[in-house]
Amino acid sequence: MTDLVSPSLRKQNVPLAIPFTKAYLTGNELRYITEALAGNHLCGNGPFTEHCHDWFNKNTGAAGTFLTHSGTSALEMAALLGDIQPGDEVIMPSFTFVTTASAFVMRGAVPVFIDIREDNLNLDETLITKAITKKTKAIVPVHYAGIACEMDTINAIARENDLLVIEDAAHSVLSSYKGRPLGGLGTMSAVSFHETKNIVSGEGGALLVNDEKLLDRAFTIWEKGTNRREFFLGKVDKYTWHELGSSYLPSEMTAAFLWAQLQQAQYITQKRVEVWHRYHDLLQPLEEAELLRRPQWSQDASINGHIYYILLPKPEIRDALLTHLSKAGVEAVFHYLPLHSSTAGQKFGRAGSDLNNTNHLSACLLRFPIWVGLGPAEIDHIVTLVKEFFGL
Repeated sequence: MTDLVSPSLRKQNVPLAIPFTKAYLTGNELRYITEALAGNHLCGNGPFTEHCHDWFNKNTGAAGTFLTHSGTSALEMAALLGDIQPGDEVIMPSFTFVTTASAFVMRGAVPVFIDIREDNLNLDETLITKAITKKTKAIVPVHYAGIACEMDTINAIARENDLLVIEDAAHSVLSSYKGRPLGGLGTMSAVSFHETKNIVSGEGGALLVNDEKLLDRAFTIWEKGTNRREFFLGKVDKYTWHELGSSYLPSEMTAAFLWAQLQQAQYITQKRVEVWHRYHDLLQPLEEAELLRRPQWSQDASINGHIYYILLPKPEIRDALLTHLSKAGVEAVFHYLPLHSSTAGQKFGRAGSDLNNTNHLSACLLRFPIWVGLGPAEIDHIVTLVKEFFGL
């Protein structure tokens, strides 16, 4: 998704001093891509794909990992693997990216939007049970900013009602809940490696499958609906079309780029978390003065430094602060426009609760630049601009 700036720096022709995001390169990306080219295996599911799969299986506990072209593709594959049918209902927050919903709408399902919590902006688990009907097939918790939803409660509700839990873990590589990795807690989960994420491959994603009973079908769907894997394992003498699937495999060059990133995932996360905490510490006096609110999270959840946001008291104050920062060349941005208020959201989905927090908080949220290499002086400068805005 292209982040929206209000007002746009590009329209104002303001020199961009501090961009919102900047992808970190480890130095091995080109080397591994060259190795992939030399190995004459370009189409995907080669050695680098295997390395990436092994990394996620080890670091999330997933039974199986399937690289995809994007986080969107991973969600679409999850909808197929979850056997989502026309008329099924899928419970999710409205405060999320469009493909959290569209992946299921493409299968004919109805997104049922419930409100988010005021503290961490995640799906409010206390509203799930009332939103369940005879048509409900799945719950899709979105770990906003890499901070965990209350997964024990969500999984308990799912078990009681025989529902799938499909984690939207696009923000969540190397975040955890009660010491357990996000992405490894639902029936399956979708991860993104878009250039705005912590770990990137330009475009890219992965479906993590945590239920071993789903693995055989996952391989078939991943391989365009064929039993190609059984053929290469020598289990059949030819492969044919068995069920719905698609061309989800990214190229081996994409996997090679991603492998360079994953090898330094701990370092990348550490550096982003350091930026996150510097913002958090410097902004504490402004929160104490009730000028803004900083992110909140429980002791059960870790952070991975994906997003640092603040909440302003009113949308008008948020917009004015965005203008103030953009005039200084700082690319701060807002985030999701609630899906329930969109044209497609109203056409394809419905509300499963009131959405008061979603409406208010989404209009008051502002995200600061955060990337590996954003130095203390730049962070201090951004916070100084915020203080100037408030007359401090």
